[in-house]
Amino acid sequence: MAEDGPNWDGLLKWSLSHADGTRPTRQLSEEDRKWFTEAMQSQTVDVVKRMKEITQVMLTPQHVLEAHEVTSQDIQDLLDELKDHVESIDMANDLHSIGGLVPLLGYLKNSDANIRAKSADVISTMVENNPRSQQSVMEANGLESLLLNFTSDTDMHSRTQALGAISSLIRHNNSGITGFRIADGYTGLRDALESDSVRLQRKALNLLHYLLQENDSDYDIAIELGLHGLMIHLVSSFDADIREAALRGLLELAKNRKLCTCGSSLGKDNEKLRQILEDQIKGISLLSQEDLSAAEEERQLLDSLWVTLYNEPSSL
Repeated sequence: MAEDGPNWDGLLKWSLSHADGTRPTRQLSEEDRKWFTEAMQSQTVDVVKRMKEITQVMLTPQHVLEAHEVTSQDIQDLLDELKDHVESIDMANDLHSIGGLVPLLGYLKNSDANIRAKSADVISTMVENNPRSQQSVMEANGLESLLLNFTSDTDMHSRTQALGAISSLIRHNNSGITGFRIADGYTGLRDALESDSVRLQRKALNLLHYLLQENDSDYDIAIELGLHGLMIHLVSSFDADIREAALRGLLELAKNRKLCTCGSSLGKDNEKLRQILEDQIKGISLLSQEDLSAAEEERQLLDSLWVTLYNEPSSL
């Protein structure tokens, strides 16, 4: 389906003919300026045209695609291309105006798990640090569709990509955070932390830490759902990124006195936490200098959490 790509060779030749790197670039003549402007505009038009073509494919019924021998891999390749296009904020915002957002969200319900995952990846890219696209996705009920995949999809990769898209969608987006909370998204995070997927656990921990930083009122939700206990368990994970992320979450709770050392319903959990921290500190202290350098962030997190919880220096 793809047409000839942009004339990058022509643009490169033009650039090289006007600057050799040894002297300041000369002032553009009016003719050169007009040529360059038209060249850039033509590239923009081509991208929009291409996104419209991809949108038409997404709008085409499955049986018609099959009749024309369009495969699942073909659709995945188109979604990869679309992802590249919407890395530009302007193109991401244009996708909704040309009618591409609704069918993209529809692909979250596709029978093919790879297509569901790819569509979530495109959504994640288009809404990241993009308030306008975040609003468009929220208004199109995209959060609900992503939450459904995150919590209920039978394919772990699709679940993970949906969570990544949710994270991009609700960051710096108050209505998104509220919607996540109302839809019981924290229970989904708990289930993710209980899963066997390292990638899903990482994404869940990172989003949880962000939410705890943003909303003091969410500390109690995390405690009530037992997320602190799951993070305590993950401090001893074999994966360094998970250990660090779990320590960050616990440190956030500890700084706000949501973890204490005695006299509460968290007493047993804190006894377990102290033992785990002691074991991790001992393990860190036995590392070689080279390995210790690689584990510096984890060492600092362990030390900070120990000091915050027990008001005494650790042995690190």
